[in-house]
Amino acid sequence: MNGSFAGAGFGGHGFAGPGFGTGPGSGGFGGRGRGPGGMWEAMENLRASFEQRTGTRMGRGDVRAAVLALLAEQSMHGYQIIQEIEQRSGGAWKPSAGSVYPTLQLLADEGLITAEEAGGRKTYALTAAGRAEADAAADKPAPWETPGQRDGGRMSALPKAGFELAQAAAQVGRTGSPEQVQQAVEILDEARRRLYALLAQD
Repeated sequence: MNGSFAGAGFGGHGFAGPGFGTGPGSGGFGGRGRGPGGMWEAMENLRASFEQRTGTRMGRGDVRAAVLALLAEQSMHGYQIIQEIEQRSGGAWKPSAGSVYPTLQLLADEGLITAEEAGGRKTYALTAAGRAEADAAADKPAPWETPGQRDGGRMSALPKAGFELAQAAAQVGRTGSPEQVQQAVEILDEARRRLYALLAQD
């Protein structure tokens, strides 16, 4: 456990490494090269690291199943589908438009959904064949119910909180004064110490 966080998360290259370092020329909080590029890169690396550990990235089959499950409840437009998945997963999974809309087109080509356009927006609904497929999968866990969500969100809430912390840290590094930057470093150091203290508790 200590190794995973120290290597790429709070204690190592995530906040104290290339993107958030405090040494001269580090490109992070404290050095002369403090700029948004390095910090955003480190923040993205942190997010990807969390996702890799907790499995928050979902495959094309999961998007398809999620779309069918939602449309079995009511007709929706594409953006509404994205919002519903994000909300029901507790923020752990927000599929991109680049994965949802091609899936909708594929389902329409297969005759499982229909699209009705009104006011410049398409609303999607299941056909009889689509409802039969959705009903066949009704006894399975919903795709947005990741293992972290089923155990109370413990595994999905942590990467989300870590990413949001990294976003706030990058904002301070990008726009804060030298004094604010130093205070932010001290806050992050204290947060890291308290996290490791949790692991030391009986």
